[in-house]
Amino acid sequence: MAGLAPPEGTPYVLVEKMRGAMRITAVDAVAVRLGLVPGLTLADSRARVPELEVFDAAPAEDATWLDWLADACDRYSPSVAIDPPQALIIDVAGCGDEKLIVRDLKKRIVRQGFTANLALAETPDAAAALAQYGVKKILHLPVAALRVDTEIHLALRRAGLKTIGDLASRPRAPLAARFGTPVPHLLARLLGEQDVHIVPRRAPSPVVVEQRFAEPIARTEDMLSTITDLARQAAIAMTEQGVGGRCFEAALFRSDGHVARLAIETGGPVRDPKILDRLVRERIDTLSDPLDPGFGYDLIRLSITLAEPLATEQLRLEGGALTDTELALLIDRLGTRLGKVRVRKFAPADTHIPEQAAFELPIAEVKPVSGWVRAEEGEPPLRPIHLFDPPHRIKVVAGLPDGPPRRFRWRQTSHDVTRYEGPERIAAEWWRRRGGHDFSDGNGARGGLTRDYYRIEDMRGRRFWVFRHGLHDTEKSDPGWYLHGIFA
Repeated sequence: MAGLAPPEGTPYVLVEKMRGAMRITAVDAVAVRLGLVPGLTLADSRARVPELEVFDAAPAEDATWLDWLADACDRYSPSVAIDPPQALIIDVAGCGDEKLIVRDLKKRIVRQGFTANLALAETPDAAAALAQYGVKKILHLPVAALRVDTEIHLALRRAGLKTIGDLASRPRAPLAARFGTPVPHLLARLLGEQDVHIVPRRAPSPVVVEQRFAEPIARTEDMLSTITDLARQAAIAMTEQGVGGRCFEAALFRSDGHVARLAIETGGPVRDPKILDRLVRERIDTLSDPLDPGFGYDLIRLSITLAEPLATEQLRLEGGALTDTELALLIDRLGTRLGKVRVRKFAPADTHIPEQAAFELPIAEVKPVSGWVRAEEGEPPLRPIHLFDPPHRIKVVAGLPDGPPRRFRWRQTSHDVTRYEGPERIAAEWWRRRGGHDFSDGNGARGGLTRDYYRIEDMRGRRFWVFRHGLHDTEKSDPGWYLHGIFA
């Protein structure tokens, strides 16, 4: 409605094009009293009520509002589901006094300037139908509450079946034979004859702790202190379960319904409250949109959304843990500050082709691996860390037919070789493709050939990693040379 509102007492509706015509999607209280209901065409509505005000519906904005309201309803239950286009279903079984929850929810909705129909029932289908049609008993619901196709709905009414009570009193087999199998199935769901559960918007967390406040808090230090206390409670629960958290979420419920969420991920399972407290503080410092407490938070919840097994650490007699956690803590802090995808680590691949032997991944996605070959202490690395992709073509003067390089030219500069090591011979992975490993550098070089690698050093002490592509005569009459990397 773009901020516009009709004069008080003037009926207005929202319309949207459906089934080839402009139809009403929502009406105000005045329009309801005049007999207008959703589904009527705009032409019929204006014929009945000439003074009607009309506004375009905004389904995307409605969906955004419904998501906002669903987030706010997380305070009542972890099981909240959206029933488009305008309904929410909350499973409040075991979450406290149900009538008090309904009263509190209605009070908060009215405070936002909205109206809502709320209903309690044994099944989600029944609760949604009672709220939609504003009746007290399920048997008094119209048959439209079954949510069947329009044709089936009309057929039921023509048969004199106008309410759920009319259907409930009849045998199910004839209903299925005459009106289709969905009718008795949906009727059973509505009457609570089937055990129906909602699908929550958020997956249940293995550990959830929360703190409610009689008076909302607004100071950042009070909020942080509460999260620290919740982290201690969560640590006890995780210790009992033998797990540690990998993903944490702190949800701060504002008294006006807004929910701020702070998500934290760690490189490994942790349950130390001090670590979590430090990560939360750093996460808040990096927020582009600072937390706005408004009139204060009346509920703070800490959820461990992902947990992994974590054994109790055995301490040495002289103190200190057997395993060094400093690196993991550093990674967690960097990930919190910079973003988890920006802290990366090499992951090995099952290949001996140099440019494919390792690739970068976010460190949280790289599982611990073994088999990395470490250079001896004090020894230079056998291969450069950075490789050119693709390798650079170079011109080389070498001893024939398969001698080491003596001089090479790269980027318009000549380099005289003073020292070399090699060759290190790497054959193509012939079992992976027809003809071996393949690459192309734009100069006609193709894979599938043996490579002879040399570590060389020029007169200025710069070290390079080069290879001859192809065995002389047996694979290629004139093998080409390539520069694959530079040692730091």
